[in-house]
Amino acid sequence: MALPIPGTPVRGSKSGKPIMALLDLLGRTWALGIIWQLRQGTLSFSELQACCENISPTLLTTRLKELQQTKLIEKNLQGYQLTSIGLGLFEVISPLGQWAKQWQLSFEQP
Repeated sequence: MALPIPGTPVRGSKSGKPIMALLDLLGRTWALGIIWQLRQGTLSFSELQACCENISPTLLTTRLKELQQTKLIEKNLQGYQLTSIGLGLFEVISPLGQWAKQWQLSFEQP
């Protein structure tokens, strides 16, 4: 599957609208989970693997490469961290976590 880049065809959009490219990327297994885990700072490969419920090393490697190529994360001597654009994305998706908690409550009420 090709890397979803805005302006190129992606799942759901032949024109590659930026929102469709983003949704294609975030819809990949563990992509959003990796971003969520990196919200608090740099993590090593093994720390990320443990945080992501022991994701396979192959899948983690693939997602890390994709997220680096799409400029959402970067690798340094200590491990992986969100870039400034990745932090911006997290700020946008963070409220979804609070919304999801409210949504969960709606299932717990009679």
